[in-house]
Order: sequence, then C-alpha cells, then structure tokens
Amino acid sequence: MLAKRKAPALLASAVVLAAGFSAAGPTPHAEAAIPATIPLELKNSSGRAGQVYIYTIGTELSTGRQGWADANGTFHAWPAGANPPSPAPDASIAGPANGQSKTIRMPKFSGRVYFSYGQKLVFKLAPGGLVQPAVQNPSDPNRNILFNWTEYTLNDSGLWINSTQVDMFSAPYAVGVRPPTGAIKTTGHLKAGGYNGFYNALRGQPGGWANLIQTRPDGTVLRALAPGHGIEAGALPAAVMNDYVNRVWSKYATSTLTVTPFANEPNNKYFGRVSGNVMNFTNSSGAVVTSFQKPDSDSVFGCYKLLDAPNDRVRGPISRTLCAGFNRSTLLTNANQPDASSANFYKDAVTNHYSRKIHAQMANGKAYGFAFDDVGAHESLVHDGNPQQAYITLDPFS
Repeated sequence: MLAKRKAPALLASAVVLAAGFSAAGPTPHAEAAIPATIPLELKNSSGRAGQVYIYTIGTELSTGRQGWADANGTFHAWPAGANPPSPAPDASIAGPANGQSKTIRMPKFSGRVYFSYGQKLVFKLAPGGLVQPAVQNPSDPNRNILFNWTEYTLNDSGLWINSTQVDMFSAPYAVGVRPPTGAIKTTGHLKAGGYNGFYNALRGQPGGWANLIQTRPDGTVLRALAPGHGIEAGALPAAVMNDYVNRVWSKYATSTLTVTPFANEPNNKYFGRVSGNVMNFTNSSGAVVTSFQKPDSDSVFGCYKLLDAPNDRVRGPISRTLCAGFNRSTLLTNANQPDASSANFYKDAVTNHYSRKIHAQMANGKAYGFAFDDVGAHESLVHDGNPQQAYITLDPFS
C-alpha cells in the first residue's frame, strides 16, 4: 500500500501495490483545475557516476487502475500478474547524469517516483497487483541496489509530494513544487554532512540500532531500515519500546490522557484511562468511543496493528496522536496530546532513535521518520493547489 503508515502490503517480498496513498489531499473538486500532467524536473546533484533510473508508478486517479507512466506522462496499465509473480514491463526512464537535469511529465497519480543508481529495480506482478521492493527480506532481488523514492498525489486539488523515511533512510533527495507566483517550496534537504552524520549517529546508538544499517557485500552502505522493518528482519529487539509502553500504561491507570486530535477543533477532546491491558477513550459525555490494547513495539513504529488508524473521525485521529506520542516519547511528560513543540520530542532514553536521528540531520528539521510524523506538521511535505512544476533533486552523499 502506498501509505506513510507501515501497511501489511509492505511487509514481505511479495508486496502488492494497493490503491490509496496517505499524502493525498482533499477530495478533488468537481471541475478539474489541474492539467492531466505537469512537468517534473529531476536534477542529479548526487556526485555519483553511472546511470540513474526513474520510475513513476501508482494508481490512476480517474479510473482507479494501477500502472506506470512513461517520460511523457502517458499511463500504461499493468498486465495481469501470476503466481509466482511474473516480471513486470520495464517502466524505467533513463535519468539525468550527475550535474545534469531532465524533465518528464507527472500524471494524476497517487503513487511513487522511484530512482535507482547503477541498476534497474526489479518489479514483478502478482495476481493482486505490483510487487514492490521489500529489502527487509534478504532474498528480495533489490536488496543490493541503491535506490529510494518519493510519494506523491496529484489531483484536481493540487500536488502533495514528500520525502519519506518511513520505510528506510537511503539515497538523499529533496522535493519541491513551483506555485504560480512566489518561490519554489522545497523540503527534504539534509544538513551539510547529514548523510554520513545520520549513519554515524545510528552506529553510536546502543541497543541494536546500528543493526538497521544494510550494506552491499563490498561494504557500500545502502540504507538503514526503519525500526519496524528492523524488528521484522531480526535486526532490532522486538521489545525495544516495551519499557516506555509499560510506563505509559502505568501512568494512565491513575491519571487521564487528554487527546485533542484536530487543531481547528479545540473543544473536540477525548479522554484516555487504562484498565488492565486496555486504554479506553471517552468523549465529553463520558461514553467510550474506542479502546486500544497495550501496543507492542512493532505496532508503535508502524502505527498499525494494535494502533490501527482508520480514516474516520474518532479512532483514526486518536490513534495517530497516540502513535506520534509513543514514537516521540512525549506521553509521560505531557498529558495533553499532541505535544506541539519539537523541543520536547525524543527526550526519553526509550524512543524512536531512528526518527530522532533523521530529524537531527534535516536542514529544516522536518522528516517522515515514522508513519504519522505529520501530527503537528513536522513532516517533509510540500503542497500547492495550482502546481506549475514539481522537482526532485538527487542530493550529494557526502
């Protein structure tokens, strides 16, 4: 699933691309204000020699069909898949050489733009759709390829495009959008030295966090897995967040956690109290509106399973807030959530150190270090309702 949350579709090598994408904006307007495609400029400032390959894949919003787009933005539906998965058509576009730029067309998709260095990515088709890279699986054919992706939605309400580390931290890049007037909006750039700074910081973090780093047999650093995938791969202890979760459960057995999930609705509050293994949330009338079992570490990092967040007006928004509070370790220090100040984040010894170290290396402090890093607008996302052009910059590794 193309979503910022860790979805079941991203958990194994046979990953099926499903419809839907969490960076989507409001429901499209009845009358299209955005053309069928907009230009996407890819600038290669990576400093790396060798061919770069680009892929635009996703769901065509007008039809719901899954497929890929060529350099002109023309949609091509995937053919039927097989079991075992069959090779997908070659959707690659030759990218720009180092120091050069290339402009392609971006269609109205909910999807991703992948880019890989030196080798083409391996995509296959299962009966349910596209099989995407899942490099937490050591047998995945893309395991030793250096690659990354951006997520985007382009619809009649505009463009939403982000730089994401929800699944992994890898080849550095930034995204941008040019509005009709004013400066280009951009996000995702690392600080000077931030790429190596992140890996060095992760190597220095006790408790198995260094095991998230994946290298090629020749020693080349490829990526760091997000901690949920690290648990899945056996690289990070499954109980890594348990101590913090247990302390949260203990605190709110005798006190109340207040969640105000919508900044523009300050009177819409929910109140959480723990009873045994369950945290029950009531509304202002005292009625129980939803309940959560005590989450395990994987549920916390992925914001799913025991912290599932449906697209509704109650459970989903509460779960998003809880997920952010667990990953940022603010639930013990602030009984009113969400905590708005990044100065309060990641202060506990038990926290999402992966996300903490990514944010510390971002030029503007913003990132998608976990699924709901957008709670409080701390995410690396740009949006414009009338985009004239999109940008992806492949940044230097040094």
